[in-house]
Amino acid sequence: MKLCISLDLPSAKENLHLVNKVKSHDLWFKVGLRSYIRDGQSFLKDLKNINPNFKIFLDLKLYDIPNTMADTAYEIAKFSLVDMFNVHASSGVTAMSTVMQRIKDIPNKPLVLGVTALTSFNEESFTKIYNASIRDKVLQFAQDSKISGLNGVVCSAYESLDIKKNVAKDFVTLCPGIRPFGEDTKDQKRVANIEFAKDNDINFIVIGRPIYQAKNQNYIVNKILEKIK
Repeated sequence: MKLCISLDLPSAKENLHLVNKVKSHDLWFKVGLRSYIRDGQSFLKDLKNINPNFKIFLDLKLYDIPNTMADTAYEIAKFSLVDMFNVHASSGVTAMSTVMQRIKDIPNKPLVLGVTALTSFNEESFTKIYNASIRDKVLQFAQDSKISGLNGVVCSAYESLDIKKNVAKDFVTLCPGIRPFGEDTKDQKRVANIEFAKDNDINFIVIGRPIYQAKNQNYIVNKILEKIK
């Protein structure tokens, strides 16, 4: 299991200040829409300059017509800065397959994950939109992602083991909404702690607020890394 720190702070300066506090660790960092729209590709370069061993997950959740998604994926893969990015699995097999076909010849291409059900959904709100249970639709999205050649999916901790059993044991699961020490869940509904994540065979846990709201971020990161060994 690997730790991926979510960089969602209000400015690039604050994000980089946090990163510098934990730079002795070879970590993954999630750069989402807010940070990327505001700070751009130069921010990704700044992260790698702090520690070349850092890995970057570009969390843009691509969702468009197949050719537009594929063109965008190609530009991301060409950066040579991004180690993993994601697309919405609900874009369908054609779109996801087109993405993977477009980037197949790029050396050291990033991992690509399909977003299943956002962790902000509960059962009721999800069913209103997708007319299916979270479990059924997540499994379908995961199977579609696998068929399309993706490396794994973004899901909640509650779906990871189900995906491993029904899709593939080596299919990557990345799970946001991890609260390592029982912190407030805020706007996320399907959250879990590290023990649950370990029991459910999760590959990547994404943690943000519990780290950057702590008084000593490096201490918290050390505690998390100790727990996921």
